[in-house]
Amino acid sequence: MTFKPQLRVPATYMRGGTSKGVFFNLSSLPEAAQVPGEARDRLLLRVIGSPDPYAKQTDGMGGATSSTSKTVILSKSEKADHDVDYLFGQVAIDKPFIDWSGNCGNLTAAVGAFAISNGLVDASRIPENGIAVVRIWQANIEKTIIAHVPMANGEVQESGDFELDGVTFPAAEVVVEFIDPADGDADMFPSGNLVDQLEVPEIGTFDVTMINAGIPTLFFRAEDLGYTGVELQEAINGDDAALARFEQIRAYGAVKMGLIEHIDEAKVRQHTPKIAFVCGAKAYTASSGKAISQQDIDLSVRALSMGKLHHAMMGTAAVAIATAAAIPGTLVNLAAGGGERNSVTFGHPSGTLKVGAEAEQVSGRWLAKKAVMSRSARVVMEGHVRVPQEQI
Repeated sequence: MTFKPQLRVPATYMRGGTSKGVFFNLSSLPEAAQVPGEARDRLLLRVIGSPDPYAKQTDGMGGATSSTSKTVILSKSEKADHDVDYLFGQVAIDKPFIDWSGNCGNLTAAVGAFAISNGLVDASRIPENGIAVVRIWQANIEKTIIAHVPMANGEVQESGDFELDGVTFPAAEVVVEFIDPADGDADMFPSGNLVDQLEVPEIGTFDVTMINAGIPTLFFRAEDLGYTGVELQEAINGDDAALARFEQIRAYGAVKMGLIEHIDEAKVRQHTPKIAFVCGAKAYTASSGKAISQQDIDLSVRALSMGKLHHAMMGTAAVAIATAAAIPGTLVNLAAGGGERNSVTFGHPSGTLKVGAEAEQVSGRWLAKKAVMSRSARVVMEGHVRVPQEQI
């Protein structure tokens, strides 16, 4: 049998926040992959190295975690008053599946830098020195995001002294604003309630705050689920029974949020909704060995992504945390001490993160105006990714 040479596809491997992914300019993809569909998914699955029954993604660019099994496609925006269109794909590790249902808030921090460096932002909008304001259209969720990208001598500044828990080395700070982060076509709280009860057969009935801001998220009290709220990854990710329980709860929550009609559909919607649990401020030791004191934080939050406890916090879930914390009466707000607030510092397995949000109640309905957080980003490698043609 004669085998064809591998495809060479221009690509950039980037870290954004506490995630990594393979970034593509839409025009650089093979023609069949420039439109949504099976050809695109096959290509990106092979790039990342999925599906992998060994769950290692050894033969691809993926890092075998939900934070490192990601792809991004960018193009010059066709949307008025926007610079770049941003499409995100969460790649399953052990299944031939890419979830296009949500955003990655962490990789959003790298979108502006890639767009500037690849000529997707009009040169007149890029200062020689200072801050470039990149207007991003998030195509998965149809929302506007503003990235404030530092510039030095006409180039994106990646190095700096901004430290982000969950990332080993300091870098330049990128401020990201998520404008109107809630679902514009539905209530931010799908049921209209700040707290609901979720009944999960054979597991229990739990209080839950269901919010669609940043990403659809289910928030529970840690104690209701049998946890302290300051667990690290090994306490949950090594417990198959616990992970199966979380997934069952998430599936029933997805139905209650109206995201799916039957729990079986959750198997092909792994990226959303997220499931998280909260508790009040407690001292703990982060995964890096850093001591987090009760005075350092307002509350602690643990969240699962793609079936595993996240090593830090997903950026989109941080938007949900900020927004829920700003609304008196949600489980997140109550865990933080209740009352009105426009920012919150929460503990996660890798350390702490401060996020801000503005929310208002109009005619009895809560609206999110924006959420803000600081991240960092940098290019790890750029060039071409190679893909065996026979396998796509």
